[in-house]
This record gives sequence, C-alpha cells and structure tokens, in this order.
Amino acid sequence: MKLLVATSKTQGARENDFTHCIEGELLWIAPCCDDGEESPDSECGCSRSFAGLNSHHGTTTALVAELPGFTFSDYTEALRSSLATQGWPAEAADEVAQGLLAFAAGWEVGTVLERRSEWFAERLVPTPPG
Repeated sequence: MKLLVATSKTQGARENDFTHCIEGELLWIAPCCDDGEESPDSECGCSRSFAGLNSHHGTTTALVAELPGFTFSDYTEALRSSLATQGWPAEAADEVAQGLLAFAAGWEVGTVLERRSEWFAERLVPTPPG
C-alpha cells in the first residue's frame, strides 16, 4: 500500500520549508485555513504542508512510501483516531483514506512531494556540480 510519510529529504529547497513531524510518520492533506487559502506562503504554512497523524504537526515535504502489511483497515483506524483527536469528524476517515490512497497511487515510491495549496509536484533538487 502506497502512503504519504514525513521526510526531511529536500528540506531547505524552499526558503520557507519546515518539518515538525516525526520522520516516517503517516501524513494526510488537511484543509487550509483562510490565510492559507489566500497564499501558500502565508505565515501559518497550512497550504504548503502535509499534516502528521501522530504529531499533529506539519511538514512541507512528503515521501511516497510502500508500507507492506499495512491494511486499509489499519490506515482508516490511524486516520480515524488522528482526526478525532484533532477535532475533525472521525466518520470521514474512510473517505479521507480512499482519497489519499488514490492520490498516492499516482506517484512512484520514493518520490518526494511538495504542496502549494491544491497543486502538488515532485520536489526536485538539483545535484550540485561535482
């Protein structure tokens, strides 16, 4: 099963990058606040970040990872618990899981992603000349 997990890979490629998640932590794409809707470079950072299911913090980089043995039931339970703890409707977990799985399916394992509001792209960092 392909999922999004927190990664520090490519952190710093953008001046306003941040990572407050646990490396390898499961992520989801949380809705943006009003400031985030106006600009992905807003101070809160919600529209340029992915949210950690365990830490409840954000990161501007997500890694598409294959998690063998992790089931849809495991995933929905992790989402359900996290959503409930953060005050989001826990009953949305199945729908959120399906959307995130469909999203992750479109990317190769090992791809680092960045977010700019509703736009997502592979985070490419040029290799220094050597």
